[in-house]
Amino acid sequence: MKVEICEEHNPRWDRYVHAHPAGTFFHEWKWREVISTSSGFVPLYLTTEDNGEVQGILPLFLVRSLLFGRSLVSLPMAVYGGVLATNDEAAALLLDKAKALGMQHRAKYLELRGNPYQQVIGGSEGYQDDSKKQKDLYVTFMGDIDPSDDVNLSRIPRKQRRMVRQGEKHGLAFVQDNSRLLDFYGIYAASVHNLGTPVYGYQYFERIVQSFGDRCKIFLVDYQGKTIAAVLVFFYKDQVLPYYGGALKAYFRLAPSDFMYWELMRYGAAQGYKIFDFGRSKQGTGSFDFKRHWGFEPRSLPYSYYPIKSQFIPDTSSLNPKLQWAVRIWRNLPLKLTMALGPRIMRHIP
Repeated sequence: MKVEICEEHNPRWDRYVHAHPAGTFFHEWKWREVISTSSGFVPLYLTTEDNGEVQGILPLFLVRSLLFGRSLVSLPMAVYGGVLATNDEAAALLLDKAKALGMQHRAKYLELRGNPYQQVIGGSEGYQDDSKKQKDLYVTFMGDIDPSDDVNLSRIPRKQRRMVRQGEKHGLAFVQDNSRLLDFYGIYAASVHNLGTPVYGYQYFERIVQSFGDRCKIFLVDYQGKTIAAVLVFFYKDQVLPYYGGALKAYFRLAPSDFMYWELMRYGAAQGYKIFDFGRSKQGTGSFDFKRHWGFEPRSLPYSYYPIKSQFIPDTSSLNPKLQWAVRIWRNLPLKLTMALGPRIMRHIP
């Protein structure tokens, strides 16, 4: 077997991802174009084959950051990533090639983001490396979707069921409309601004919607003619993945997020989906607590790091104490200014 860098799309890549039990939405080839054109990160997609059959893949990007230096990441702008392989030999070959590319491009480290589906099937990375470091900051939340709304509602703790009904009582409306991307973006930008986090550019979300078609949908919550919450959702295999979302702080009293995610769960059930993937959260954050209140148990999502040019792995998380001054300043900047500056900053955050 040999490892090659894929410069052009090979249909066998996505067929392998879809057939692999640990394949995730973010391993799909289309992310290569979406991420590279939106961020300037350089794609280095690796594959290994044997007798014309794909044995493993590793979607990888070279990130040149003025803030954190050079790194190889699988995958930036995504919560899941890493190697998919048929056997340990293929996995080891892909890792070795990634390290060699890291040396060639003078990267400080190689980062492989966690894959919860690898854990579900009892898999591993398929290789051991004494240099590997691991961060356990993140968890992910996943739960089953039953065809029955009554069953799904019964699984939600009583207090959270009350919050869901608050939205219904206030007359909130749940709408699916991909033509309202701009409405979604305004909500999302305001939400991340409140968190002290830069926002991606509008063009990034345009590329996502255009690239994934019916497998990417925008859902919104309207109240008295105003959009007060919105979420961009991916649909993959039997999974519903609410990925980018938020709500206007001035309307939190109406519980729009609770209403929105319940209605999304109902939508998924009606369409025959089986898994609600609530996504990644940092431990000890409001997002973490919100998802636990739904009865979802956190599942560890370890990120693996392989030092190349440096033994120091920078902490790029917004929870980094050294970055709290920047978070406070960002929250106090005008929203329009953060929407202008945010996309430029995000080009330097993997």
